[in-house]
Amino acid sequence: MKVGIVSLGCPRNLVDSEHILGRLKENGHTVVDIEQAEVGIINTCAFIKEAKEESIDVILDLVELKKEGRLKKIIVYGCLSQRYKDLLRRRLPEVDAFVGKVSLNHSPARFPITPRHYAYLKISEGCVNHCSFCVIPRIKGALRSLDIATLERQAASFDKERISELNIIGQDITGYGLDRYARTRLAAALKKIIRHAPHIHWIRLLYLYPSRITDDLLRLIRDSRALCKYIDLPLQHSNDRILKLMNRHTNKKDSIRLIEKIRKFIPEVGLRTSFIVGFPTETEKEFAELLRFIEEYRFERLGAFMYSREEESPAYDFTPQVAHQTKLKRLNRLMALQQNIARSVNERFLGKEVEVLIDQQENGRYLGRTQYDAPEVDGGVFVKSSRPLKIGDFVKVRIVDTLEYDLMGEVMP
Repeated sequence: MKVGIVSLGCPRNLVDSEHILGRLKENGHTVVDIEQAEVGIINTCAFIKEAKEESIDVILDLVELKKEGRLKKIIVYGCLSQRYKDLLRRRLPEVDAFVGKVSLNHSPARFPITPRHYAYLKISEGCVNHCSFCVIPRIKGALRSLDIATLERQAASFDKERISELNIIGQDITGYGLDRYARTRLAAALKKIIRHAPHIHWIRLLYLYPSRITDDLLRLIRDSRALCKYIDLPLQHSNDRILKLMNRHTNKKDSIRLIEKIRKFIPEVGLRTSFIVGFPTETEKEFAELLRFIEEYRFERLGAFMYSREEESPAYDFTPQVAHQTKLKRLNRLMALQQNIARSVNERFLGKEVEVLIDQQENGRYLGRTQYDAPEVDGGVFVKSSRPLKIGDFVKVRIVDTLEYDLMGEVMP
C-alpha cells in the first residue's frame, strides 16, 4: 500500500509523523508524496484556533482527493482527533479513522521527513505546567519521559547518520525525568546524549521552562562544545498579575534574575523568548509594562502571539476577554519594537566571522543559520561563496551586511 502523510504543527508532531511512517515502512508499505498515495494520513495540530482551521482545511483537501478516486483511505491522527474525535466522526464521514494520542517514540523505526542534515529528538511527551491558556495537558496527558537507554540508542542512531544538528524537543524539556525520578534530569540526560553523539556538531535545546533552569544545566550549555549557546525561554509576560492568572509559577523579579544569571553564565548566549498579548483582562498599562520589559532586556530572538481562547482551558472563562482588534494592535506594536531590537542585535555581527550551517541553495546563493537560529523558527544567513558548498556543511562566514532578521555574508577563503 502506498502511504503519504501531511504533518502539521510543531516539530513534536513531525517526530510522531516520522515514527508513524517508519513503522508503516517496516510493515511493508511504501512511503510516497501525498499526491501519489492510496492512504492519506494527516497528523493534526489543535493548539490554537488557526492551527485547528489549518488542520480542517487539509482534511477537506484530502476528502476531495478521495472523492476523485485518488485516495482510498483517510486517517486523521494527533491533537485534533484527541480533542474532537466524536464531533469529527459526525461531521466528516469520509474519514476512515481518527486516532488521538500517539505513544512515545521508543521504536527505532523512523522515516525522516526533515532535511537529511538535521533532526529532532523528542525526549518527553505531555506537560506538568498546566498554564491556564494551554490545552496541551488535556490533549497529551501527563508528563512521560523517554528512558535513558532509549535516548542513548536514538542519539547513537542520529550520530551514525552523520547529521549536522540535533534538536532536543518536548512540551517542556526541563521537566524531563520528573515522572521517573521525581526531579528534573535534563542535564544528566544531555550528557548521555552528547556522549553517544560525538560527531554531531550542534545540539540545540528547545523550550526550557524558566523556573526549572538549573545552574548545572547552564554550566553544561556553557562548557559543552556541542550544545548551541541558544536558550529558548518562553516567558509569556512580564506583569505579575497576568503571570499569576496564566499559572506560570514565576514573576517578573524571577524572570529578571534568570535573564541576568544566564547572560552572566554564558556571555555569548542568544536568548529566545515568546510572549502572549491580549490575555484576558490585560490592561493597556500592563501591556505597556511588557513593552518596557522587552526594550530593557533586548532578547536576541522573540516571537509573539495573540491570545487564543481555547475551550477546556481555565482561561476560557476569564473575563473580560480582550477584543480581537485590541489584540491585533498590541501584537503589531510589540513586533515593531522587536524589529528594531532585532536589527540592532544583528548589527553586532557586522564585520565578524561566524560559523554557519548551510541549509539550502537558493537563486545562486546559499542559505544557512548560525547557532543562534533554530530551523524553521528564526532568521538565517544569506551566504555568497566562490566555491561550491554542500547542504549540511559548516563554514566560516564573514558578515558583510545585516537586515532586520537576517544576515548576509561571504565564505572565508
